[in-house]
Amino acid sequence: MRWDKTLGPAYTVLRVHLEPGEELWSEPGAMMLMKGDVEVKTTSGGIGRAILRKLAGGESFFFNIFRAHSPAEIWLVPETPGDIEAIELRDDEWLIQDTSYLAHYGDVEVSAGFRGIRGFIAEGELFWLKASGRGIVWINSYGGIERVEVPPGEKVIVDNFHFVAMPAFTRYNVRKIGGLKTLVFGGEGLVIEVEGPTVLYLQTRTLPPLARLLAKFLPKRG
Repeated sequence: MRWDKTLGPAYTVLRVHLEPGEELWSEPGAMMLMKGDVEVKTTSGGIGRAILRKLAGGESFFFNIFRAHSPAEIWLVPETPGDIEAIELRDDEWLIQDTSYLAHYGDVEVSAGFRGIRGFIAEGELFWLKASGRGIVWINSYGGIERVEVPPGEKVIVDNFHFVAMPAFTRYNVRKIGGLKTLVFGGEGLVIEVEGPTVLYLQTRTLPPLARLLAKFLPKRG
């Protein structure tokens, strides 16, 4: 398996090159182009885990599996305009925000990752997706992706909606900045304080402000 990407960071395309017998798993609807003799099938990845993914992470029930029967090429694109990065798994676990999983290759399992009450306070959700095993997981963002290394003992504060992915061992706390006025009117309020050592993948844009902007131009119901 080889891969590269093009047209980044605004409208990135992931191009995965497969040898005969190799498989690529992806989010449904992500395929842009295929070359070669490729068998495509859809699976839940285990119906129990699929239901949990849907209820907890907001992701699809299903994966598309591309199995190459000849040298093949699969092009994948995310739903939102932005960048794509690869996370290499080495028998470890990563948490990925529910809209940022794109595809994976290798011995990788994607399931729901429980975040506890801190996750509920921070984003109104109890779960992120959890990717574990050995292989590669491709993540996507709305906007560019910034990789931030947090040294041991150092703390950084991040707006919760800018998170894309982080190792499951990451130590963090949800807290507020400012008072009630900041929370309601200032566009800030709930943040995540992360303590190193860890690595964070952050996105440069978030969808809620875009949704509010678009809502101004949509017809009013009733």
